[in-house]
Amino acid sequence: MEFTIQQIADLLKGEVEGDNTVKVSTLAKIEEAQTGALAFLSNLKYEPFLYTTGASAVIVSDKLELKKPVSASLIRVADPYSSFSTLLAYYQQAVLAAKVGVEEPCFIGAGSEIGEGHYRGAFSYIGNNCKIGQNVRIYPQVYIGDNVTIGDNTTIFAGAKLYANTVVGANCTLHAGVVLGSDGFGFAPQADGTYKNVPQIGNVVLEDDVNIGANTTIDCATMGSTIIRKGTKIDNLVQVAHNVEVGQHTVIASQTGISGSTKIGNNCVIAGQVGIVGHISIADKTTIGAQSGVSKSVKESGTVIQGSPAFDYKQNLKAITVFRKLPELQRVLDELKEKN
Repeated sequence: MEFTIQQIADLLKGEVEGDNTVKVSTLAKIEEAQTGALAFLSNLKYEPFLYTTGASAVIVSDKLELKKPVSASLIRVADPYSSFSTLLAYYQQAVLAAKVGVEEPCFIGAGSEIGEGHYRGAFSYIGNNCKIGQNVRIYPQVYIGDNVTIGDNTTIFAGAKLYANTVVGANCTLHAGVVLGSDGFGFAPQADGTYKNVPQIGNVVLEDDVNIGANTTIDCATMGSTIIRKGTKIDNLVQVAHNVEVGQHTVIASQTGISGSTKIGNNCVIAGQVGIVGHISIADKTTIGAQSGVSKSVKESGTVIQGSPAFDYKQNLKAITVFRKLPELQRVLDELKEKN
């Protein structure tokens, strides 16, 4: 696909500086781009590359003042990073749109419906009584159990598994190896020291515009639903346990584990390798630093915590500073004891 700089500027609501008839056919990093490529400059650390890049065009800030002449055409926008992200989304959508039709062998069960413009890859399986919307893309070796509902324009990449009764909204992306609806970790201890399995009869619900990373697992509820609200983005290798609720537009980084029945608020940021105990609540707009262990509820919106156990971020930094000085403090204390 080939586009003129003016076409791209119109899409991004930007202004062209230079030749607006130049055509580009690929996207590239500013330091690596060659003729025919479009790059962007957001971090000023990379500004020197603007004057040496081989790119045909570069997306830059409308406030950037040039220090040298540039050979590339410029597209000036308010936010280069956001604009380039928009462009990447259009590009990805164009690539995905090329996937249409049904590859064989694949299977669709009795009573299941699937909308127009869909793609079903080889060896994909759709159970009975499923309701699947328009322009849904189901890649090879995807398993979709009975009574699953999937909204329009959702993409499910290879090897994902959706257990029975799962609900997935519109415009969602499930990456390879995602598992939705596997049993929650529910076992009742018995008098003889054994454990009795507690049946998990609920489901998983993903609202619209949710992204789930590769090999992430979201367990079904014991009863009711495990719910991921609209716009939330979950990284690879995350474990979400039964009956958890995650609010809107929250982001959760890799290797985080959220225990059962915990409720995460809206617009939270949870960094990598965070562990959260069960049956607590995390207030809206909470930020949890990497490798933190959260053992109690966070009640105040906008709280920033870190550590294990996690507590106020600034206090945690002070505590770490003191901890690093403990050997020296111990030496001073021993000297004082000897003098006394």
